[in-house]
Amino acid sequence: MDLKLPNLGEGADSGTVVNLFVKEGDQIAKDQPVIELENEKAVATIPSTGAGKVTKIFVRTGEKISVGQNILSFDPGGSEAPPKPEKPGSSESTSSEATPREPTPAPSQEGQEEISEPKSGITPVAAPSIRKLARDLGIDLSRVRGSERGGRIVLADLRAYIERLQRGVGQPVTVPPAKSVPSEAKSESIDFSKWGPVSKKPLSPLRQVISRRMTESWTTVPRVTQFDEADITAMMELRKKYAPIYEQKGTRLTLTSFVLKAVVETLKKHPLLNSSLDETTQEIITKEYYHIGIAVDTEAGLIVPIIRDVDKKDMVTLSKELETLATKARERKVSAEELKGGTFTISNQGGIGSAHFTPIINKPEVAILGLGRGATKAVVRENKIEPRLMLPLTLAYDHRLIDGAAAARFVVDLVKGLEGFGEGALKG
Repeated sequence: MDLKLPNLGEGADSGTVVNLFVKEGDQIAKDQPVIELENEKAVATIPSTGAGKVTKIFVRTGEKISVGQNILSFDPGGSEAPPKPEKPGSSESTSSEATPREPTPAPSQEGQEEISEPKSGITPVAAPSIRKLARDLGIDLSRVRGSERGGRIVLADLRAYIERLQRGVGQPVTVPPAKSVPSEAKSESIDFSKWGPVSKKPLSPLRQVISRRMTESWTTVPRVTQFDEADITAMMELRKKYAPIYEQKGTRLTLTSFVLKAVVETLKKHPLLNSSLDETTQEIITKEYYHIGIAVDTEAGLIVPIIRDVDKKDMVTLSKELETLATKARERKVSAEELKGGTFTISNQGGIGSAHFTPIINKPEVAILGLGRGATKAVVRENKIEPRLMLPLTLAYDHRLIDGAAAARFVVDLVKGLEGFGEGALKG
């Protein structure tokens, strides 16, 4: 019998194979997960429609398949045969009644089987986020029993396993370092000097941190990017008017100072963008403070110091702190504490000269605002074409928490705040 890819629902007609849980010759049971499939909506397991022995597999990891395409063939005639003792890696060994490979004391507390010896040869059925969390915690998922259909491991199972370890159930358990996921790409060193002269320098510790954090954000956060423009003609006239006054007070009045104020007022209307997702407890943490990160370009790399309690400070104070933190970041004098606790980030590339760009979310924040260089454009106002200074805006946001409509409302209100910036805020 052939197992074909069923209808995925919600208009999805294809997906990419993330994991294969069986191989040719394995015994499979009805409803046992056989592959893990990823599409633009989610990652899901595809279960078997019957029991038997796998005779041929038609797909491979990384391949894109469509609804109706053959996944594997299996022989139902072998469905009654019990797994042979010499094949402990058989899929049916996931049963709670499987014979342990080594004698163990009878469990005296509930859940002893969850921390028994790992089941060799079996790929744990779990979402990529769960596998990553287990790797980070050093947990072998083959020790954890999944509670969902087909033995799929979810966050609650991982938490229950950790709680049992902390209680010291049964004999002391040593959790070995988690093995790498087979599907992960391995780094390969290439000798570029074979084709011409090269120069080498080691990757700085800061650059390594940036690389690790950006990779983590890119691979774990499903992001969407929203684009718009704000007419800042009136705002720049206010800046021109008040810049000399601010210089007398010992600071510079910049576009970023205006944006800081406008962003905080908009975040108050849309608190979800000032939140974080606790991936361990699956809770939304909404912050009632506004600590805004400012991305600073330095010779060593990108640094994001935090301006705290932006909502409680006037424009003069903000401008002074902005200038001080930027200088400390470029001189590598910013403290570790000044880089922590941000709730939202602003990245301004206008001074360099770019327009729209797609910034990467500064995890665990859920949104980041990118500012491009303002440009004079012909804009229709009241049926007349006028030259106006337009500021490119880009909002990247975490689609796990924020839907497109919520992001669009945030951007609309931010544009209104920038275009209608009140002169009163500059007199403080």
